[in-house]
Amino acid sequence: MRYLEITVPKGRRQAVIEILEAEGVDYVVSDETSDRGYTAVIRFPLPTRAVEPVLDQLAEAGIDDARVVVIDAEAVISRDFDDLLERYSHGGTGERTSRQVLRTKADELTPAFSTYLVMLVISAVVATSGLLLDSPAVVVGSMVIAPLLGPALAANVGIVTADDHLRTTGFRYQLVGIAVVIGASTVLALLARLAGLEPAGVDIVIVAELEERVSPNLLSLAVALGAGVAGILSLTRGFSEAIVGVMIAAALIPPASAVGITAAWGMDGAAIGAFVLVVVNVLSINAAALVTLWIAGYRPQGLFEVSPSRRPTITYAAVFGITLLVLAAPLAGITLLEIRTTQLKSTAEEEVATVVDGSEYHAGEDSVEVILNDDYPVQSIDRIVVTVTGRDPGPHPTLGDRIYENISAHVSGPLVVEVQYIVAERHGNRTGERRVVHTTGGIRDRSLERVRDRGRRPVH
Repeated sequence: MRYLEITVPKGRRQAVIEILEAEGVDYVVSDETSDRGYTAVIRFPLPTRAVEPVLDQLAEAGIDDARVVVIDAEAVISRDFDDLLERYSHGGTGERTSRQVLRTKADELTPAFSTYLVMLVISAVVATSGLLLDSPAVVVGSMVIAPLLGPALAANVGIVTADDHLRTTGFRYQLVGIAVVIGASTVLALLARLAGLEPAGVDIVIVAELEERVSPNLLSLAVALGAGVAGILSLTRGFSEAIVGVMIAAALIPPASAVGITAAWGMDGAAIGAFVLVVVNVLSINAAALVTLWIAGYRPQGLFEVSPSRRPTITYAAVFGITLLVLAAPLAGITLLEIRTTQLKSTAEEEVATVVDGSEYHAGEDSVEVILNDDYPVQSIDRIVVTVTGRDPGPHPTLGDRIYENISAHVSGPLVVEVQYIVAERHGNRTGERRVVHTTGGIRDRSLERVRDRGRRPVH
């Protein structure tokens, strides 16, 4: 429920009263004696769903210089209000925030610029530390303190309500915020690398929290699209903005920090992959928010405008959609590669089991691993590693060749198969393991022999 106070300009008092009478609104009128061009102050309660249509009627009556205050009402005890509440409860459940209140809420969720920058720097430091430590808990902590909900929603509320200031502020905050997070993460990652906290030359992308952000797939879109929809619903239906803010930050803060980390390590391909994910997520959040607002019935017209053109809204939606489709292409390629990798691993496991069946070697559950190259963000299959265990010292070229032939029958193009023979041996009172690596496939040929004490029982 809402409680409205309208300061009515001279000559418009009767027009306002007639609209309220027609709607069956229970109101109170007080004379305005401040000599500032107003003749009366009218106060009345309204159901939340009635605020927007009543204000629209006032706008159509030409009351374009009235002062309107909308506040929350805890309870209204009135038979007339009960009738009004029943009438406006038809056609849906839940409370729909009016456009006028929506603007105010979106603006309130956007913090002061200095506070915004400080909080983002702190969030970037925490996220970068969490990614380098491979700590999901620390990464989640960085999302909680990131004030990204307000700007994302303000931009799109400004579009559909024709509020140029709100739209410009929202987009400016988003662009500057992403740049600040990337910059702060780059600086911190460089300091960590120079300090030796993470040694130079290490493939930093093997960190699990980083790997999924430098080579993203189409499922990444679902997170950002869901965040955009949830953000608007939280604003228009009164859900928890804090929880939704974490969801939006989850789509933006870790990938932006990943850009800084990979850039500090000089991994240009991985940095590009993470940056593409950031851009895709920003576009997805804004596109989902804009479409959700439009579907919810919010249009670029309001109390103090005369139905401006809808062209800006359609233009922004088209720009978001087209750009998103273009940038989603590499994500689709990564998704197809992941599907192909999974299928190849399953096929290779079946073929290895067939080859070693009846031999002195056997293959375990994780006997096959498909290794991708380092060409981020769109990688390709580098080699297939097969591990077999037995007591024969090996390697057995015949066995390796059979494994290669069976697997390559399912692959078009060149293929490298690396067969690792693990041989259990006893050396005095110690139990050891000899691992011999044999590569086949015509592209590379290398062998490696290593003995490691395991302190385990020999394989029989």
